[in-house]
Amino acid sequence: MKTIPLLAITTLFLSSLTFASGDHAGGHGDNIGKPGVASKVTRTITVEMADTMRFSPENIEVKQGETVRFAVKNTGKVKHEFILNSEKEIKEHLLEMKKHPEMEHDEPNMLSLAAGKSGEVIWQFTQLGKINFSCLSPGHYEAGMKGFVTVKTATK
Repeated sequence: MKTIPLLAITTLFLSSLTFASGDHAGGHGDNIGKPGVASKVTRTITVEMADTMRFSPENIEVKQGETVRFAVKNTGKVKHEFILNSEKEIKEHLLEMKKHPEMEHDEPNMLSLAAGKSGEVIWQFTQLGKINFSCLSPGHYEAGMKGFVTVKTATK
């Protein structure tokens, strides 16, 4: 009898660990593109994250097929994130971040930076449309810390 509750507790614990770490491997679909290759970067875009809960720039335009290096700098005094994903995935991840605010990001479309630190995300934009980027640190998204990448048709 005692093994059943132990088994149940172990199963719940292990599933919560998996859930807490997030489904980052599947967290971005082909609708936003794919991780880029550094040797194929065609442009570097500097993005600053500030304690005003804003990104600079907030709106970015790229061409379909373009591989971009986002040189991201946290100019603030608190931790910020740069998460590139669909609006649906961002909102789902936001709910997970509220439950697990200590969650760390190590996927190619996500970056967490301490105050004053810099990092980069290299991304290839394969699909037309609008892709969101945001900071999901507690309260930041709600305060307006979000932006958009608009992917336009490449002119030939």
